[in-house]
Amino acid sequence: MRWGNLAKFLVTALAIVGIFGYYISPLALSIKQGLDLQGGTHVVLEAVDTPEAKVDEDAVQRVVKIIERRVNELGLTEPIIQRQGDRRIIVELPGVKDPEKAIEMLGKTALLEFQDESGTTVLTGKDLKNAQAQIDQANRNLVALEFSDEGARKFADLTAKNIGKRITILLDKQVLTSPVVEEAIPSGKAVITGNRTIEEAQRLAILLRSGSLPVKVDIVETRTVGPTLGQDSKEKSKIAFAVGSAAIVLFMLLFYRLSGLVANIALLLYVLLLLVALKMLNATLTLPGIAGIILSMGMAVDANVLIFERFKEEVRAGKTLRAAMDAGFNRAFMTIFDSNVTTLFAAVVLFFLGTGPIKGFAITLGLGIVLSMFTAITVTRFMLKALMNANVVKSGKIFGA
Repeated sequence: MRWGNLAKFLVTALAIVGIFGYYISPLALSIKQGLDLQGGTHVVLEAVDTPEAKVDEDAVQRVVKIIERRVNELGLTEPIIQRQGDRRIIVELPGVKDPEKAIEMLGKTALLEFQDESGTTVLTGKDLKNAQAQIDQANRNLVALEFSDEGARKFADLTAKNIGKRITILLDKQVLTSPVVEEAIPSGKAVITGNRTIEEAQRLAILLRSGSLPVKVDIVETRTVGPTLGQDSKEKSKIAFAVGSAAIVLFMLLFYRLSGLVANIALLLYVLLLLVALKMLNATLTLPGIAGIILSMGMAVDANVLIFERFKEEVRAGKTLRAAMDAGFNRAFMTIFDSNVTTLFAAVVLFFLGTGPIKGFAITLGLGIVLSMFTAITVTRFMLKALMNANVVKSGKIFGA
């Protein structure tokens, strides 16, 4: 029984250390990084009233959905799109190589119109079914349009009535092209030429596919974080994490000795579980999120500090090591539970009322609280109980008592 308990402790400790060493680096690198860590563009949009369209809740929600489609089709990595107040929308585009073009696309209303020579609008983007960038046999970059059934009927009627005349195609009141109609087109398919590059054609196709914004949108703030600044932030966050972790480990070893070593091993498991949880939640890691991780690490060992201080009191009262440790865990539990629950409430409030980085901080802090309760109360207790039942170390001083 003695050697069996010692084997339990050694196997658990070595497994945690081994898994941590093997998985920590690839796991940490696989988590998405926010704007402040890899650079990119931060844009704040605001919906404004016009004589043609007033801003309401439904209009803003539709703007958000359309911008989401546009950003996703741009192929940008890990964008963040969220509401701020009643009319504002925050868009964060990490790793954007050409922020000006991305910003221009976000704010475009994308109002597509087909007009006859009298200036009457016969078709709009609402009649459009699909738009794709293509290169024709003459090596021209164009956008192929496909209309809905109703749009096809309108287009067929428009072309039939304007043979030998020009049809003007406009986007946001700007003329894209004015081709001469050579014959009626009943198929409901047409092309827009005049794009200098295939990239221009692709951007136009995305705008047309995503649809027009229901209200006017102004860009009220633009902030660009360069890759150098993002890399600098990343390096500083690594230093902060290393210093914070080292300070916690040394503190636990100096004050609680073997018990502190066990707590440090449990802390490795805690960090690993936290990163796994962030990965599974598809969370984006930001600088405040890293701060939340470091803070929650301190809280994770704080629970062990309470337990070990209770343990020391019980040893001084004359109890055996095993009885003192059990009493320490039992008596400290409610204190740990109360303090963690109040902090968890604060994290929940920050998550629902905060935006962007504040939410990232709240997520890491909230997850950290839950996981720290598990590692401090369950894992640390299991390992210490196995070690004490092995009866290899009999001195309370070795356990920090």
